[in-house]
Amino acid sequence: MDTTQLLKGVLDLACLAALRDEDGYGYDILRRLRTAGLTDVGDASVYGTLRRLFNAGLLTTYVVPSDEGPHRKYYALNAAGRAELQRFSKTWHGFASTMDDLLRERETA
Repeated sequence: MDTTQLLKGVLDLACLAALRDEDGYGYDILRRLRTAGLTDVGDASVYGTLRRLFNAGLLTTYVVPSDEGPHRKYYALNAAGRAELQRFSKTWHGFASTMDDLLRERETA
């Protein structure tokens, strides 16, 4: 199965979840997603998703100077982002449960 199409549908949720416990800059969030098992996620997809989530009012940003290179733009969940994460999470769990049931029925049939 091509996971690229699945990733497109859940990248918003994945990025919000990656920011749930700790703020992060673009590459850091990308690393978190890949470490979590989303190894096929692309750099441009994550950066574009972060910009879109920010423009939708779900994230805040701030800049941290770096001695080792350019300043880093950090992303943080705001109240609207946390609410959206809860809503997305509830939707995901319901969808995943339905898919598990469908697949289980097919396997036993």
